[in-house]
Amino acid sequence: MATNGAVSNSAAANLDMADPTGEYTFLDKLIARMDRHLIFPLLEHETSKEELSDARYRDLTLAKYLLLKNTNMHDYVSNLWKELNNSEDIPLEFSRKRDEVIEQLSTLQNETAKISELLDDESVVSQLRSDKVANLKFLEENHGVTADMVNNLYVFGRFQYECGNYGDAAELLYQFRVLSTDNDKVARATWGKLVCEILTTNWEAAMEEINRLKESIETRLFNNQRAQLTARESLVHYALFPFFNYEPARDVLTDLYFSPAYISSIQTVCPWILRYIAAAVITNRSRSKNVSGAYQKQLKDLVRIVRQEIYEYNDPITEFVKALYVDFDFEEAQNKLVEAEEVLKGDFFLASATETFVDSARHLISESYCKIHQRIDIK
Repeated sequence: MATNGAVSNSAAANLDMADPTGEYTFLDKLIARMDRHLIFPLLEHETSKEELSDARYRDLTLAKYLLLKNTNMHDYVSNLWKELNNSEDIPLEFSRKRDEVIEQLSTLQNETAKISELLDDESVVSQLRSDKVANLKFLEENHGVTADMVNNLYVFGRFQYECGNYGDAAELLYQFRVLSTDNDKVARATWGKLVCEILTTNWEAAMEEINRLKESIETRLFNNQRAQLTARESLVHYALFPFFNYEPARDVLTDLYFSPAYISSIQTVCPWILRYIAAAVITNRSRSKNVSGAYQKQLKDLVRIVRQEIYEYNDPITEFVKALYVDFDFEEAQNKLVEAEEVLKGDFFLASATETFVDSARHLISESYCKIHQRIDIK
């Protein structure tokens, strides 16, 4: 339930190669860092775009098929196969796999029924403490719970996850995490639960998991810098989902991205995230809760980072920042704003913020122009 680069690259490789704006390449960079279940809504967004060529639509359909064919979503995968092959009949192996999934579902339900019922019983839960070892001993002595029963919660959670039953998966992974002393599996369960909360748009719970993972990355992986870097790279990509969908997340995640450890990671391995940092800072101008001093610091930090990364990453959004605050070229800033608007409209994460971005950017152009000319008049 962590990132799946191999699956992502397999899907991305089948996207249409004609890429005049560079946005297909940009999409490839994003999905290569994401879990396959998070990639799917991005591909759906691409499929829904107007004026999509038949070749591009087929490439996206094939990408979705390759992405999901090894999950338990056999009905949906079967429909994709029918569409790709222009057939109403499906191979026998599809039906066989579907039967296997149904049988496994029944088995796992039976194997986890007892422990799930116990964890739903308030009289039992009220007796649990923060000490997992003590909790397991209590449940074993009083209710016959075994280590295998706890592990089955994780197995069933993964199974439901691969079925696309994200609400059920989140609950099972949470129950597993409450009891398990296997730190590696607990970490994987937390990543999986984050994906589940994102895909059920439970943003408050998603932010709780992001904060939990942030703490885990800094403590559990303290002695493994490479693992820390990889985990931070995943987290900044996963966090894009609540970033522009959940108002209370904006300030928290902006601060996270600008924090020394994370901005260093972004500059090192995924500078394209600057698109979203820039968009967040610019749109933050219009948010009533934003304090002027804090906003000016965000803007100053953004300009500094864009200046540093000019030769590593640029797009119309970062180029707008460069034109306005590095080159002080107002005509070029206007031109880049027009290009940025088109990029925003097509971006899965930023499309809904397009109008706010453009309005805020125009105000920033006016403010900068007035400040410069005021200084000239004074002189």
